[in-house]
Amino acid sequence: MVISGSFSAEGLRPQGRKLKTIKFRGLVMGSIDWGVLAIYFMIIFGVAIWAGRQERKGGESEDFFLAGRNVGWFVIGASLFASNIGSEHLIGLAGTGAASGVPVAQFEIIAGLVLLLLGWLFVPFYVASGVFTMPEFLERRYSQGSRTYLAIISVAGYILTKISVTVMAGGLVFETLMGIDFWTGATVVVVATAIYTVWGGLRAVLYTDMVQMFVLLGGAVAVTWFGLEAVGGWGELKASVGEEAFSLWRPMSDPEFPWTGILFGAPILGIWYWCTDQYIVQRVLSAKSQDDARKGTIFAAYLKQLPLFIFVVPGIIAMALANKGIITLDEPDQALPALMGALLPVGVKGLVVAGLLAALMSSLSSVFNSCSTVFTMDIYKRLKPQTSDHHLKRVGQIATIVMVILGMAWIPLMELISDKIYTYIQSVQAYISPPIAAVFLIGILWKRANATGALASLMTGLVLGVTRLVLEANKGSLDGILLTLASINFLHVAIFLFLICVAVLVIVSLLTEEPDEEKVAGLTMSARGAAAVGATAQAKWASIGVLVLIGVMWIYFS
Repeated sequence: MVISGSFSAEGLRPQGRKLKTIKFRGLVMGSIDWGVLAIYFMIIFGVAIWAGRQERKGGESEDFFLAGRNVGWFVIGASLFASNIGSEHLIGLAGTGAASGVPVAQFEIIAGLVLLLLGWLFVPFYVASGVFTMPEFLERRYSQGSRTYLAIISVAGYILTKISVTVMAGGLVFETLMGIDFWTGATVVVVATAIYTVWGGLRAVLYTDMVQMFVLLGGAVAVTWFGLEAVGGWGELKASVGEEAFSLWRPMSDPEFPWTGILFGAPILGIWYWCTDQYIVQRVLSAKSQDDARKGTIFAAYLKQLPLFIFVVPGIIAMALANKGIITLDEPDQALPALMGALLPVGVKGLVVAGLLAALMSSLSSVFNSCSTVFTMDIYKRLKPQTSDHHLKRVGQIATIVMVILGMAWIPLMELISDKIYTYIQSVQAYISPPIAAVFLIGILWKRANATGALASLMTGLVLGVTRLVLEANKGSLDGILLTLASINFLHVAIFLFLICVAVLVIVSLLTEEPDEEKVAGLTMSARGAAAVGATAQAKWASIGVLVLIGVMWIYFS
């Protein structure tokens, strides 16, 4: 059965780009491939049903939203990795690898460093505080105003970008690779994912993520293996595309991956995403102990070193094969679908398509659950503080369904607005993240930071970020200093925004009343002492291993 259609890819760069339709001739899906997909869905729903039954033994909000805070490190690490990798992420990584080589993998490598920061600095305070959400932690540390800001920003961002983009990617996966109508495919993915998310809450999400991690890695390794075999091995690949494609470091003037932006800007965006976003941190909050939470982040840090080899390298392989005339690439984002169509035998194609669906469903279930958690605990519960645990769980389930409907309703609107406008909607996260990173990081490191300083920092970052977006949107009609400001690489902008927001937080805090000692007790380094108290030797050596591995990769790919 030959299918045709289009595929889409969201850029990996943190500000994103609109899902772009590309032409692809399709795959020949054999009966074995369809059988592999059927087995995948059977396993996922089997695991989800089991997890849901475990969940219902508790029946309280903590069971539904945080899996009873009883999850081990392996499941946490696997879920951190799987929820981060979406199918559009895979296409974007391979496409950028085909166009620009390995530098895009720096975002994945540096994520390993930021995950260590999550485990060693942030985890002790998050776990000890007993919070359900990141907005709730901001209220504990600062004020109700900070909590409201982050809750609104989070829910709006999840609906306008993460849910809709992931749903759209799912529809295009079905349309392109399986010949199924876009809306039918999108509906199948959304309904299937929503069923087990509503049924089992975070526990179902975590355990299905663990299974999906294996499927995702299996499919990606298969593509890399067959690709290297087709191109003639690692040495032949490097010879075919040149040494520059395998260099992680680009000049400061590079428009996409300047080394200064990578080294100093990417970690700022990483702190926001990995250390303060409910979408990610909710997994850590579900840990049965501080040690399990930390070990989960270390495990995820190791996993994040794999994408260079199994997601980016296939894109470079596709470009090498295209240069040899073995496959045809009209544009880089065709890299992964083209490799799948040209190289994979029957059965393996089914595994890789299952991997794409695993990436898609793990991301979707994660955003459904985290968005409903923030809405329920930070908005609904604040309006109705006397609500029972049982009722909160029901609100969370209903909120999940509403998020699904809103996400799908947003997709047609994406087609009504221009690519440029949608790009800027997605770009918001690159400009709202520095102030959020600043108030969390400085809030933990420095007990003198107060609520007034935090709100001033958040508002300053918001105004400056929106200003940058407006300048960027009107770049074509600007000149002089305004054009210069609009043209600065977004990673460099992140550095400047972060430094400004830190300065505002510090200055305003020093000029206003000192926070209540009781309020910050246990929530800051200076008020509590060393964050790594009780860390096991195993965790310490494992973390050193991550640092060594990253150092080796930076040296080899330099």
